Amino acid sequence: MAKRYEELTFSDDFMFCKVLENHPDLCRKLLELALGREVGELVSVNRQKPIEILPDKKGVRFDIYSEGRGGKKIYDVEMQNHSRDILQKRTRYSQAMIDLHLLERGKPYRDLGDTYIIFICRFNVFEEEGLHRYTFSNLCHEKTSLELGDGTEKIFLCTEGTADDISSEMEAFLKYVAEGIPGDIFTEELDKAVKEARDHVRWRQEYMTFLEQLEIEREEGRKEERVNTEREKKRADEAEKRADAAEERADAAEERADALEEKYRRLLERMEQMHSKKDLT
Repeated sequence: MAKRYEELTFSDDFMFCKVLENHPDLCRKLLELALGREVGELVSVNRQKPIEILPDKKGVRFDIYSEGRGGKKIYDVEMQNHSRDILQKRTRYSQAMIDLHLLERGKPYRDLGDTYIIFICRFNVFEEEGLHRYTFSNLCHEKTSLELGDGTEKIFLCTEGTADDISSEMEAFLKYVAEGIPGDIFTEELDKAVKEARDHVRWRQEYMTFLEQLEIEREEGRKEERVNTEREKKRADEAEKRADAAEERADAAEERADALEEKYRRLLERMEQMHSKKDLT
């Protein structure tokens, strides 16, 4: 059951997007915390940004999609509340869609901006490792010190890490994501923005629309699943019919072979009988 608007926390998609979109300074601080370096000015911060390269193909919707000046740095920040086995491949798909979107503008490959995909997870993506932070870039297998330099980086921040691998600032942020309890200046600023957002009448109305749209999308997903299920069932039924027909043909062929074999056996018996009578005469 969906939460009431006044119950939303920073970790809920709607609130997460609203706070960061309307507070670019907090978005910038979050990016700097995640990347461990300054990111400079953000010229755009867009929530729920959809990218659809072709109308009849699967698109992607980013929680927070932001760009640095000149489009040289692209940041995708996602809040993940539930574990998914395909999460790693989702970063691959997001990366591809961002690149295609940039190339649509007519840019040559050499002008592709650096992209950073950051997933904030309320679980541990790699449970057996126990880290809070996992950073991936493309390295050479034969020489791990050699980086491909394709300008891509993927980061998973996990609230359920157990290792001593992060700064006190990151620890406070992940605790705030998990429990909603601020522990330093940055998380207090986030919490203040969340509380202010709860009093925003228009956003409350947008949230209701958001829930309605979400239910529509879920119903469309269920309908598509039902259609796919019916399609697969029809295919399975047709395949079963073809298999039954093939089995019937095989049975008929076997019956014909048995009949021929019986006819041949009787012919041999008659021939043997004829030879026997001839020998007697």
